[in-house]
Amino acid sequence: MSEKFPSSLRLRIIVPNKLLVDEEVKEASLPSLEGYLGILPGHRPLLTALGKGTITYQAAKGEEKFSIEGGYAEIHPDKILVFTELSENETVEA
Repeated sequence: MSEKFPSSLRLRIIVPNKLLVDEEVKEASLPSLEGYLGILPGHRPLLTALGKGTITYQAAKGEEKFSIEGGYAEIHPDKILVFTELSENETVEA
């Protein structure tokens, strides 16, 4: 039995009052409470709490990073939804 996995993931990072990121990525790394999770296309569904750390992902324009204070993530085979707050030292363009 062969399953067809998606070639990318739709990453959405949502912070209070704003959709910060909405793009296709090749992979992502999220800071869970137990350590960092590496997420690739085809990942099994997972709901996880996030701890303080850095979200890193590979997009078409290269590697991107955001420091966060916690939150949670819904992970699906073809998408990642992250609900979080940025660290105080993280700046975001308006």
